[in-house]
Amino acid sequence: MFLQSIAHAVPAAAFTQAECWEIIQRSGELDRLGSRSAALLEAILHGNSGIEKRHLATTEVERIFSLGAEALNRNFERAAPALAIEALTQALTLANLAPESLDALFICTCTGYLCPGITSYVAQGLGLRPNAYLQDIVGLGCGAAIPTLRSAAGCLAADPEARVACIAVEVCSAAFYLDKDPGVLISACLFGDGASASIWSNESRPNRYRLHHFDTAHHPEHRELLRFTNRGGKLRNQLHRSVPQIAAPIVHQLFQNSKLPSGMPVASHTGGRDVLDTLEATLPTEPLTSARETLRQFGNISSPSVLFALEMMLTQEKARDSIWLTSFGAGFAVHSAELTRHERY
Repeated sequence: MFLQSIAHAVPAAAFTQAECWEIIQRSGELDRLGSRSAALLEAILHGNSGIEKRHLATTEVERIFSLGAEALNRNFERAAPALAIEALTQALTLANLAPESLDALFICTCTGYLCPGITSYVAQGLGLRPNAYLQDIVGLGCGAAIPTLRSAAGCLAADPEARVACIAVEVCSAAFYLDKDPGVLISACLFGDGASASIWSNESRPNRYRLHHFDTAHHPEHRELLRFTNRGGKLRNQLHRSVPQIAAPIVHQLFQNSKLPSGMPVASHTGGRDVLDTLEATLPTEPLTSARETLRQFGNISSPSVLFALEMMLTQEKARDSIWLTSFGAGFAVHSAELTRHERY
C-alpha cells in the first residue's frame, strides 16, 4: 500500500521537564511517596533524559496525579477523539481529500477506553460516510502503530480500490500514576500525549512511498516486564529496567529478517534515552536521529512515536529511498515494516 499523507497533532499545553518537577512538588504527592522516590523523580526530571518538553492534554495539571479513575478516563474521552480528528484533518488537507472519500478508518490506542471506540467519534466529527469501515485496535501498547498499518494493508488487499486512514492516538496523561516503584516513577517522567494520522491506498505515483515487508515477534515470557496493570480502577504502567536489553536483540533479529543493508535509515519508537542508546549500539543502521528528536520535542508518546519519527524523516530535505520502521511494547512484542519509494519498482 502507498502513503498519501501523514500528519500529527499534540495538545497546546507543553511542559518542560523542570516544569513537571515543579508541578509534582506543588501537587503534594511527594509527602506520600517519601524522600527516595522524590530524589528519583528530581534526578530524572532535572537530568539528561533526552526530553526537552512534553504535551499534556489535561485541564487539571496540578491535580493530574491525584485524579480518580473516572476523571482520568474522562480526560481520555475528551482528548483522544479531538487529537485524532485534528491529526486526520491535517492529513486529509495534505492529500487534498474530503473525509467522505475514506472507505475505512483504523485507530489504535491503549491509554483509555471508549465503547463505541474512538473511530465512532472521528467518523461523526469529520463526516465519514455511514458505510465506511471502522476498526478500533486496543491492547497493543507502544508498539501498536505498525500492526494497525498491517491491518490497513489487509483491508486494501481485500478491497484494492479503497482509501484507508490510520490513526495512532494516546493520552498518556490519562494513565499517569505514582507509587514508589521505580518503573512507575520513570514512566511518569517519560510520557506525553499526541496523535499521528496517515492515509493509504493502492494508487502508486512517482516518488510515492510503498509500505511492505511487515514482520513481528512476540515474546509473552517477557510480558510482565512491560504492560499496564490495574490499580484501583486506574491504569498503572509496569516498566522493568531490563526492557532496553530485552528489546534490542529482538529488534535486531527483525532487522536481520528484513535482509536490508547496513546503514539503513530507521524510524523507531522512541522508548526512552536508554532504549535508544541500546538500539543504536545493537543495530547496523544510521543513528536514530528522528527518534531522538521526537523524544526531545514530545517525550515518549507511546504508539504514535514511530510515526512522528517517520514524519520528521519524510519532511527533511534529504530524500530517502527506503526507511525501516520498528515499534515495540507491551506483550513483549516488536514489529517492523519497510517504506520504499515507488520509483525503485
